[in-house]
Amino acid sequence: MGISELLEYARLHHSRLQGTPRERFRFLHVSTDEVYGTFRKNGKFSETTAYAPNSPYAASKAAADHIVRAYYETYRLPTITTNCSNNYGPYQFPEKLIPLMLLNAMEGKPLPIYGDGGNIRDWLYVEDHCSGILLALQQGLPGARYNIGGDNERTNLEIIDKVCFYLEKLFPAAKNPAMIHQGISSYTSLKTVVPDRPGHDRHYSIDSKKIRRELSWSPKYTLNQGIDKTVRWYYEHQAWCRKIKENSYDGRRLGLNAERKS
Repeated sequence: MGISELLEYARLHHSRLQGTPRERFRFLHVSTDEVYGTFRKNGKFSETTAYAPNSPYAASKAAADHIVRAYYETYRLPTITTNCSNNYGPYQFPEKLIPLMLLNAMEGKPLPIYGDGGNIRDWLYVEDHCSGILLALQQGLPGARYNIGGDNERTNLEIIDKVCFYLEKLFPAAKNPAMIHQGISSYTSLKTVVPDRPGHDRHYSIDSKKIRRELSWSPKYTLNQGIDKTVRWYYEHQAWCRKIKENSYDGRRLGLNAERKS
């Protein structure tokens, strides 16, 4: 695994350091809430929740988390691990839920919704995630783990409706040539149910009380503020999105098996 290579180089580098550089060295590992699996009756995911990954991606991230922990326990390499909830914001790859829905809506294309759209995620604006990572790096204890979440649990349907709401305010469907051409007056009318994807966890719920308590972190943006800023950014940077799609992305959701793609 790539994480093993990084850790080994970091261990060797750390072993050669002396004085203040050695004391200040940290290996920061950024992980995901997917390692915990889906929501369980005993509450939100905390730093002590047992891992139960349900997809190959989540399993690979869980394995990486364990290897990072092992390097701290075995070699005392000063590692810090963060597990975050769903990020969103500017420059996110167009395959992800919010930019995909937004770009499809602007082009008058269907908004594909997995299953019944009831899968729940905790949403975290990217700048808030970055501030949490920086605090963990600067003030976190070696060997510690910190969950970083926005405390914004919403279903996919709720998120899509919010994207449509803020897009309507910025670029009304009645003035969008792609919508006018099809005789569709509302972005929400583009919602289309598609088969669910494999290993799609129903509900993630992250508890970020530890980083709030120990490092005094808190998110700056509400969900409404974050989605409003995100919609505006993608609307104003459509050339960037077109370049990404022309060079490396055809608009399909990634990570599905070959049978689903065909």
